[in-house]
Amino acid sequence: MIKLLIVDDEQVGREGLEAILRKGFPDLVIEQAKNGKMAVELAESFGPDLILMDIKMPGMDGLEATEIIGDKYPDIKIVMVTAYDTFDYARRALKLGVKDYLLKPSKATEIKKTVGRVLEQIDEEKRERERSRLREDTLARVMPVIETDIVTQLLFDHVHEVHSDELVSWLGADAGSQTFALSVLVPEGSDGAYGSIRDLVRREGAGWVGALYGRQIPIIAFRDNSRSFRVQASELAKMVLETGGRHVRDGWFVGVGNVCESLSQVRQSYREALLATPDPTQPVRYRLYVDKPEPGAVGTGESLLDLPDKRWEQHFFEQIRIRDWDGIRTETLDFLRRCESEGADRLHAQQRVSERLWVSSRVLAEMGVEIGTPTFSFQAQDYRQLRAETGAILDRIKQAYAEHLERIKPDTVRRIKQYIAEHSHEDISLEGIGEKFELSPFYISKLFKEQVGVNYIDFLTECRIDKAKKLMSDPARSLKEITFEVGYHDPNYFSKVFKKMCDLSPTEYRKALLGGGE
Repeated sequence: MIKLLIVDDEQVGREGLEAILRKGFPDLVIEQAKNGKMAVELAESFGPDLILMDIKMPGMDGLEATEIIGDKYPDIKIVMVTAYDTFDYARRALKLGVKDYLLKPSKATEIKKTVGRVLEQIDEEKRERERSRLREDTLARVMPVIETDIVTQLLFDHVHEVHSDELVSWLGADAGSQTFALSVLVPEGSDGAYGSIRDLVRREGAGWVGALYGRQIPIIAFRDNSRSFRVQASELAKMVLETGGRHVRDGWFVGVGNVCESLSQVRQSYREALLATPDPTQPVRYRLYVDKPEPGAVGTGESLLDLPDKRWEQHFFEQIRIRDWDGIRTETLDFLRRCESEGADRLHAQQRVSERLWVSSRVLAEMGVEIGTPTFSFQAQDYRQLRAETGAILDRIKQAYAEHLERIKPDTVRRIKQYIAEHSHEDISLEGIGEKFELSPFYISKLFKEQVGVNYIDFLTECRIDKAKKLMSDPARSLKEITFEVGYHDPNYFSKVFKKMCDLSPTEYRKALLGGGE
């Protein structure tokens, strides 16, 4: 329903206009005002879409009322109604943003024609606002998808050139911002923990939350330079733990990596967050990687060679990621032999190996391999027994991974490609694909990259751009319509991606395709 206000100090003029307009536009809601002051008041209480404003009125005239209303309610359209066809009045009215003007007296056909033009404009603007609102609502729903996907890309080494900077900017961040990563471990059966943590991080504006995989939740946090890193990281870790309520001691843990200078380096911080996480049976609930004890700092008298340093840990981390099980087994058992030959404390060596086995379970969880907490079934009485038990645990881990691979159908990647191609126009995400195929989103990303040669978002982009090219051959479709039809929510973003992929803007491509026509 469109609301219209008639402002004229002559009742006959008001009634005459209303009679004409009700006949020509029966759906209009019409009110009247007899002077400028009343028009200003009704602009607030009635909220008209259009005002027919007489210029010459006692007290506050039409131009003064128009200026006041235009300042407070710029969306209200105003058509001046005057018996004075002079340049001065017209110039002042144009400066105030008046859409048109009618001369007194005017024929009914002229009144309906002029008002009809403005009503069409109002209708179109309302439709555009509604389309914009729907796009914004859709974008609001898509943002969590973008957030989880960009975290996956940044933390798990599957970064894509076309989208990363643009998506990061959509999420309101600078690719050069200082960041650090957290790895949150939640116990089995913690229903609602993921949603609570996500709501907390979003409410605090603290960072982005990635997809839940297994019992782990990755977070990229933004550095707040108004506080020390230790204070900021500790407070965020405590707030995350508080979402677990009174059950926080039952398997919850937060590991925090070091600060990195840009988002492109945050993957290293996430590795550190994982390495900062000890066996959850320990009494501590969170730890910063910077606080992780260095070899030789435990007061037991060992030399630096007795226990591996952080460089060794990073190497071990990478061995798990590339599934070098033989190398892991050889190096771990060699480490225990070295500890024995140098007389290192056996219980301390067992604890250090336990931490590395724990890290292996966390990294394997990225791939969707849930092996539980790898623990020693007993306290070894000597190094020979410790090596035998360690070898057995490593064999079980290797076997669990082999069984995981056997459960994956040989044509999984082909089916994922087909699913993406068929649903490319939808708000598709790694998390959604993971639910569809019952696989870890991080493992899907890795598997797709290894077998197809590009990551899933690049393939999704290709599908959307190929579809857009086909639709552009139809001149009846506008570029804006094509943008939404192929799965994008922002024409500017679609244009940037299209030009990146095709070396031509959508407009240039269409002109070439249609032989110079739009």
